[in-house]
Amino acid sequence: MDVYGLIGNPVGYSLSPPMHEAAYEALEVDARYVTFEPPADAAAAAVESAATLGVAGLNVTIPFKQGVLDAVEPDPLAARIGAVNTIDFTGERVTGHNTDAAGAVRAFDEHGVSLSGTAVVVGAGGAGRAIAFGLADEGMAVRVANRTESKARDLAADLRGAGESAADATGHGLDALADLLADADVLVNATSVGMESDGTPVPAGALHGDLSVLDAVYRPVETRLLRDAAAAGATTVDGAWMLLYQGVDAFERWTGREAPVDRMNEALRSRL
Repeated sequence: MDVYGLIGNPVGYSLSPPMHEAAYEALEVDARYVTFEPPADAAAAAVESAATLGVAGLNVTIPFKQGVLDAVEPDPLAARIGAVNTIDFTGERVTGHNTDAAGAVRAFDEHGVSLSGTAVVVGAGGAGRAIAFGLADEGMAVRVANRTESKARDLAADLRGAGESAADATGHGLDALADLLADADVLVNATSVGMESDGTPVPAGALHGDLSVLDAVYRPVETRLLRDAAAAGATTVDGAWMLLYQGVDAFERWTGREAPVDRMNEALRSRL
């Protein structure tokens, strides 16, 4: 039996176990998905312990996404993002990956959204970094808006990088959102605003029908931002789709099999 799992602190809230267990059952994979909650300062030790125990793969959540970098060989995307949320122990080396970027891209694809033109990403934290890199790699111009403008500018500079593949990216404060959204094609909320209260980081009046809007918040599934976007005629994508597809990407990486997306989605949404 293969063992996969999640390290985080805390992990009791996670919806990854039922989602992955549903996939194993659907495909009759002899595997289990378990959770580990090591001390917050024990990221590297947790990875080493998992390898010793013969764990085949790990998902990684707060506060370990940066800390595990020193214990794995990150792929180029994870290294650029500066965070790992998926670890693979099945090769000659322990490798680290970031499936948050793929999760966002595949969530938009699920809704038929063409990732071309200009994207506005609100938030320059871990989720914002991953999503911004994912959209930039799809060829989008990325405008980062953040409460602390200097962090948005820093992320934009990382996105631009160097050489011919440099992204078209700029950083701004939240007060620039109305102007940024006027001609934008995609909007992503990568902050936690809307999770604990009925709030939104985006003025409703700045939304319009030519936008496709993803809110990375998945509890609640229908946030105020998504309600405002729907009222403006925009295409809306709830955060559960991103959560689903980052899990799908991890499952397919670990097992080499096509994930039963419908079964995983059913298991996920039944618990939201």
